Amino acid sequence: MSSLLKNIIKEVEALNFESEPDLAGFIKKYDGTIAEATAFPVTVGTVCAIQLECGGEAQAEVIGFREGNTLLAMHDLAAPIKPSARVVPSKEGQSFAVGSGCLGRVINAYGLPLDDLANIEDNITWPARGKISNPLASADISESLDVGVRAINGLFTVGVGQRMGIIAGSGVGKSTLLGMMARFTSAEVVVVGLIGERAREVRSFVNDVITPATKDRTVVVAEPAGSAPLLRIRAALRATAIAEYFREKGKNVLLIMDSLTRVAHAQREIGLALGEQATTKGYPPSVMAMISQLVERTGLGPAGKGSITAFYTVLADGDDVSDPVVDSARAILDGHIVLSRKQAEMGIYPAIDIAASVSRVMPKIVGDTQLEAAVSFKRAMSVYMENRDLIMMGGYRAGADNAVDRAIELLPKLTSFQMQNDMNPASLDESNQRLLQVFNA
Repeated sequence: MSSLLKNIIKEVEALNFESEPDLAGFIKKYDGTIAEATAFPVTVGTVCAIQLECGGEAQAEVIGFREGNTLLAMHDLAAPIKPSARVVPSKEGQSFAVGSGCLGRVINAYGLPLDDLANIEDNITWPARGKISNPLASADISESLDVGVRAINGLFTVGVGQRMGIIAGSGVGKSTLLGMMARFTSAEVVVVGLIGERAREVRSFVNDVITPATKDRTVVVAEPAGSAPLLRIRAALRATAIAEYFREKGKNVLLIMDSLTRVAHAQREIGLALGEQATTKGYPPSVMAMISQLVERTGLGPAGKGSITAFYTVLADGDDVSDPVVDSARAILDGHIVLSRKQAEMGIYPAIDIAASVSRVMPKIVGDTQLEAAVSFKRAMSVYMENRDLIMMGGYRAGADNAVDRAIELLPKLTSFQMQNDMNPASLDESNQRLLQVFNA
């Protein structure tokens, strides 16, 4: 009897009574953007499925924890979520599938095709927020990148691995300029992120950029304005991750992000919904932190690796160039191109404000002759624009100021150099030659 009891005790002790953790949470609060669920074992970045009463699912991503609850940002803002809806992890969301299969394709934040073609079978994973790199391991910028735009090639030469901003209001030719660079650049791979744009503009830009000549080197990641804020952010992260992958493969990549402002707006929506304190013009601190993190992922890789030359468009609402996003972008980028409404009204396209634009890398990568010509060009255009109203009203008397007289004399050559048909590329050599011809007798 005692031996039987001992055997029973041993069997009972061998049993594992530890309960498995509950792998599901339940919705407690939901405000249309942020859902709050009971705690369950997930990490930040995990994509979860919220089970709906109709039998479907709504996607959401874990963005944090508060007072023992799990916070989720919705991917589908129109989902009919009810209290106590079950939430289960569906996939790890901290990495993206990348590879050459995305070239020539248009995809969304999930990596799913928007072009009605077959699914992309890339199986290489890349961290959604990039890999940590040693800043001292990056090579120095020493080569010029041909972007095919005469005014930029000649006056604001861009270096391979440089980060530039394009600051513009509405209706001044921003999309046309981006399309020219995407088609005409000498970069081996072009990655375009269309974030928060209108659906019509996305379709028009894609038709303009992905042509038979550029298809094999171009990928577009698009999330239109109607998408959830988190999807807009993930689209920007995915575009950057794709660019990083090709840089790792030794390619020179051109990354075009249109627009950084809409990414900032998406982060602002999430930050305010989480209760962050708004600062200047309603932007919480997380917005400026995210901009820096996103931009710092681009640039030159270690010696022997590739590069990411990046152009970020920044919207100046009402042509206000003192916007916090504009200020933050100018502080961390290696230069900026300002598009001017005055130039556009004069019929000068690309409508670049020559005096307000700058490439901080240019003095290191061009010769003294070109640099001197570019400075003279900027000085002459600046003098003319400062006195334009007086000249147009007939209030300026010839001979009163030699600098103004010289600017008026050069104006036809200045505008001829700057103006460029959006179907005709201009190489670096051609741009330099045309620039020098402006000041030749």
